Amino acid sequence: MTGVSPAIEPADLIGGSWVPVPGSGLISINPANPDHAVWQGDPNIDHVDLAIAAAQKALPAWAKASPAERFAVLHRFAEIAKQRVDDIAHLICDETGKAFWDCKAEAGLVAAKVDITLDPAGGMSRVTGFDVPLNETRSGRCWFRSHGVMAVIGPFNFPAHLPNGHIIPALAMGNTVVFKPSDKTPAVGQLLVELLDQACRDEGAPTGIINLVQGRAEIASRIVQHAGIDGILFTGSWPVGKRILEANLDRPSRIIALEMGGNNAAIVMDDADLRQAVIECARCAFISTGQRCTCTRRIIVHQSIADQFITALKEVASQMTVGDPRANPPVFMGPIINDQSRSAVFSFERMLTAGGAESILEAAPVELPRGGYGISPGIVKVNKFTDSPGEELGDGMDFDTGCDIEIFGPLVRLSVTDSLDDAITQANATRFGLASSIFTRSDSAIERFRYEARAGCINTNCGTAGASSKLPFGGLGLSGNHRPAGSFSLDYCAFPVAGMIETGNAATLAPGMVEPSL
Repeated sequence: MTGVSPAIEPADLIGGSWVPVPGSGLISINPANPDHAVWQGDPNIDHVDLAIAAAQKALPAWAKASPAERFAVLHRFAEIAKQRVDDIAHLICDETGKAFWDCKAEAGLVAAKVDITLDPAGGMSRVTGFDVPLNETRSGRCWFRSHGVMAVIGPFNFPAHLPNGHIIPALAMGNTVVFKPSDKTPAVGQLLVELLDQACRDEGAPTGIINLVQGRAEIASRIVQHAGIDGILFTGSWPVGKRILEANLDRPSRIIALEMGGNNAAIVMDDADLRQAVIECARCAFISTGQRCTCTRRIIVHQSIADQFITALKEVASQMTVGDPRANPPVFMGPIINDQSRSAVFSFERMLTAGGAESILEAAPVELPRGGYGISPGIVKVNKFTDSPGEELGDGMDFDTGCDIEIFGPLVRLSVTDSLDDAITQANATRFGLASSIFTRSDSAIERFRYEARAGCINTNCGTAGASSKLPFGGLGLSGNHRPAGSFSLDYCAFPVAGMIETGNAATLAPGMVEPSL
């Protein structure tokens, strides 16, 4: 398959005006062709203040606009996104290196998010005001108000879908937005905002409701500590999420929604459908080159089927096609995002085997037609999973091979269990809590797992990776702060206000009061 991503002239969007950022201080590289610079520009930290000021200026008019007016902008955006779905997909492919079928699927989610968000029977039903009678003359009313200026900090692995999942509900509820894309995927972030800006212009929305500022960590740090924002919607790693929380300890009124990583476990019991379990575990461990926060990182398999399962898993993983993301026929995996990430996978693999783990299938470099960061799937068998942080234990024989470390790449660890009790204990041996799954035919085991697994996404007879936007999406522990996205993203984009309305004049005197002289 061949394709060309749209040309992107590097710029920030501030108050409805595109401000060029020429230079080469920030460069995004095509992971499948490192000689190809997809986007390059010079971030300008002064743009943070300007963008937030523009968002503040636009806020009153946008917050007071009727839902119909706001929704019209979003529906127009969906129309444009559908028309540009191929452009979005090709740009995602260029900046992330994901297999093109994977990129096309992500691009299709951009428009779909609008319909899911605005569905009156979905999440919108939870942020729709209501009245209740309190007595004969008094009623109670609940209505919802926007928080204000929302900062959206996006990730690289789903550079269109995940920030869009914050931006659409934020705008729908009357907030204005300042968006900083990942410094690994600035072009996709800019294209997303270009489409939103076009929709705003087409529908006559106030200028400044969506703003874009490109940059690295120093730009993000300035945004999340800025006094002019009212909320932070973040998707990324736990270390960055932790810094965001620490920077906002003195701002309890600021809404912070964090969606972070996961050390996700899949349990395969002795009565599982082996074909189903092998295919789902392999797919979910290595899809998107292992760069999904819901990827299966740990597999716990029952000892009675372990040999058969491991042999089949190795067979499927070793025959997965890795190559140019636009290859025809399609490959399963393209390259990993950069050489640093690839080296991290190899380094962790070496630490595991040095600590006594058994290499079932070694992850290795894969040569791609135009260079790049090709990598094959890896499988390592460990003794037992624990919640020890691991990084403090060194890299020798004393290294805990079952430790609680998330490696963002195509490497899965596997342990063997003799019981459901132990399997659940191992699955829960993590500080994260995003996704977990079980493969079994036992209704009692499924029911028990549903209530004992410590995760926000709990699947049965399907893998950990792949979530529906019609459901909540998020986790606990180091995976999130109990503000799930997906269909529940509207919940953190508005706050409820309660009021009582009196229509009579029979105010009663409380004990100790006197009638006024009127």
